[in-house]
Amino acid sequence: QVQLVESGGGLVQAGGSLRLSCAASGRTFSRYFMAWFRRGPGKEREFVAAISTSASNAYYADSVKGRFTVSRDNAQNTLYLQMNSLKPEDTAVYYCAAGIRYYSDYDDSRRYVYWGQGTQVTVSS
Repeated sequence: QVQLVESGGGLVQAGGSLRLSCAASGRTFSRYFMAWFRRGPGKEREFVAAISTSASNAYYADSVKGRFTVSRDNAQNTLYLQMNSLKPEDTAVYYCAAGIRYYSDYDDSRRYVYWGQGTQVTVSS
């Protein structure tokens, strides 16, 4: 089992940047396929980005491609999401999630077993 705790959210102006972190408990973090999802106000939860266990492969939603970068530090049991050129439509609660392995439908939230509590990101125009 793994516990996930997000941090780094906040209020930022459009065009600004934030870096989210997700700290994982336990010694098996490196075995998990990790992802970020978000839920905007009045919206369904949506996939943002994912990264393989060794960080050799990263996957992004079209809406964030070129602006967001997902990374991980297995030695520090931490997942990151660097968010640049933020837009008001990026406003959401951001969640990190852990899956037991890679699935081709990695953007389906049902593929993930463990979830953090979320961190709020608000982008003002």
